[in-house]
Amino acid sequence: MSHTQDLLINRELGLLEFNRRVLAQAEDANLPLLERLKFLCIVSSNMDEFFEVRVAWLQETAEATPERILADGSTPEQALAKVATAAHQLVRDQYAVMSEVLFPALREENIIFLRRNEWSPAQQQWVKDFFFRELMPILTPIGLDPSHPFPKVLNKSLNFAVELEGRDAFGRASGIAIVQAPRILPRVIKLPADVSDGHRHTFVFLSSILHSHVHELFSGMAVKGCYQFRVTRDSELTVEDEDVKNLRTALQGELRQRQFGDAVRLEIADTCPAHMEEFLLTQFNLKPRDVYRVNGPVNLVRLMQVPDLVDRPDLKFTPFIPTLPEMLRKKTPLFDAIRKGDILLHHPFQSFQPVIDMLTLAASDPHVVAIKMTVYRTGTDSVLMESLIAAARAGKQVTVVVELMARFDEEANIGWASRLEDAGAHVVYGVIGYKVHAKMLMVVRREEHGLRRYVHLGTGNYHPRTARLYTDFGLLTCNEQIASDVNDIFVQLTGLGRASQLKLLFQSPFTLHSMVMEAIDREIAHAQAGKPAQIIAKMNALLESQVIHALYRASQAGVKIQLIVRGVCALRPGVPGLSDNIVVRSIVGRFLEHPRVFYFHNDRKEDLLIASADWMGRNFFRRIETCVPIVDAKLKRRVIKEALRLYLDDNVNAWDMQPDGSYKRRTSRGKPHCAQLQLLEEYTR
Repeated sequence: MSHTQDLLINRELGLLEFNRRVLAQAEDANLPLLERLKFLCIVSSNMDEFFEVRVAWLQETAEATPERILADGSTPEQALAKVATAAHQLVRDQYAVMSEVLFPALREENIIFLRRNEWSPAQQQWVKDFFFRELMPILTPIGLDPSHPFPKVLNKSLNFAVELEGRDAFGRASGIAIVQAPRILPRVIKLPADVSDGHRHTFVFLSSILHSHVHELFSGMAVKGCYQFRVTRDSELTVEDEDVKNLRTALQGELRQRQFGDAVRLEIADTCPAHMEEFLLTQFNLKPRDVYRVNGPVNLVRLMQVPDLVDRPDLKFTPFIPTLPEMLRKKTPLFDAIRKGDILLHHPFQSFQPVIDMLTLAASDPHVVAIKMTVYRTGTDSVLMESLIAAARAGKQVTVVVELMARFDEEANIGWASRLEDAGAHVVYGVIGYKVHAKMLMVVRREEHGLRRYVHLGTGNYHPRTARLYTDFGLLTCNEQIASDVNDIFVQLTGLGRASQLKLLFQSPFTLHSMVMEAIDREIAHAQAGKPAQIIAKMNALLESQVIHALYRASQAGVKIQLIVRGVCALRPGVPGLSDNIVVRSIVGRFLEHPRVFYFHNDRKEDLLIASADWMGRNFFRRIETCVPIVDAKLKRRVIKEALRLYLDDNVNAWDMQPDGSYKRRTSRGKPHCAQLQLLEEYTR
């Protein structure tokens, strides 16, 4: 491995490897059946974003700078070829799991997805009535001829290419028509009990209903074939910095265009004939490698609604109630509890409610004079945002830094920004060119001895729903140094001026990268001096090349390095002479692993930090991020155990990364250890 590029793994191939690990959850017979169906859907959702963002970027780069050399040493065109091979295989495997594993297993549990040739006469009649009642009035067939060119097809929408024979009412003999299925229509329809043949849960696909009755849209003409297709488009928004007078207005214009970006993938039914495939490829300006033929619905994401339509608790994860930290169980008022000592929340095992309470209380507390908060992802309905609006209406000084460029949440964030402004809050959009990804909330309260600042810093978003699905840490504190640092960062974001020297926090794009590099170098020095040296880090992604090369140097110096990287990792572990002392583990389980936790042994001082940032170039250099040391000894021991040690011992949900970038599932020798399950048992009731 003499070439520099051989030392790094292709980012896109790493993302496909991650989705392969998610697909393995759908195959895992130890998991509840309907949860396995959800994992199958998650793969499709992840793949949509993969094409919309990563493949779109590769295609754009291949066109604009074909000679460019990527981090792994390949050209964009070479990368696209490798990605297409791996992605096609993954999609084939995914549909095989659906049709050969999950659907038969679901059928055994009387959860049935009926094909058209299985419909009974009563079901055929019900489907026909449904078509005329619910579909026919809103479908618009578009026959292709000189006055009806190929329609604009929305990103990720369900469409049908229909081959026709004969002449219409005006004597036109168009051979092809396009039927678009409006997004408002459900893609999976549950049959009523009286036509379910004794089965409690019988479903038909919208595509099957349309296939059966598409001829009703073309009176007097013969339908020779009907083929579902779906196109995925480039969805990355670009706003030119120098042209922006008002970021919100500029972004609203861009959002309208997102549905019609350049096509990057075409999904079609495997029954689609070659001439129709060629016709569609031409319309979307795509290559044969961009076509994904599937045996089933072209959009498996829509199957995500099925578990909610099936009342079978025995086929789902056991529900749980997150607990509260002991200090908050005593009914001590929240601000009093924080004054007594830092409170650490480990979601979803511990409740997100204290964060909600902090804002709700602040909105109505007459002693609270100001609230400042960052918003990255919070959802379209958010009790947190409603509390901020209530606080602003109550006359409190409310400042909200809304990140308008949070991918796929732009529209929701524009809506909140508008409502907050209408309520009288100060809304700022951060700094052009730098996404505000830090998770910070500060409440300023007038108390007996003057103003006191209460702070929440988190590794995850202010999103109550995902706080039940993602593992994350949140710190509630009134530590004056931390509060001062958080205030300085807010001043930086809302005003103008140079970055001040922070007391305890590290911040991107100014000090976080250099802190990580210095901490690695310090471990190298300890190892060279014959002292114990160790790094343990947990994150979603590891891609930044300077950090990776520093870790290689640390490994060569004898530093023991254990990395828990859920998603894509460009570092190659276990390469003789390069990374012998590095192991990389990925945990994929019931909850999405999301915290960023960094541990440096530092000659027994044991530096421990939690952060909003992964070790990626964008997080270090193009985002505003925060990283806070955990200084309380008791909390430090908790994080080391709960975020790191338990996960390093996991032999149920753990995958070990190999030097070539592939992963092997750890097999449990002896007693099984599942970190997420242990934490659930420890914290919930």
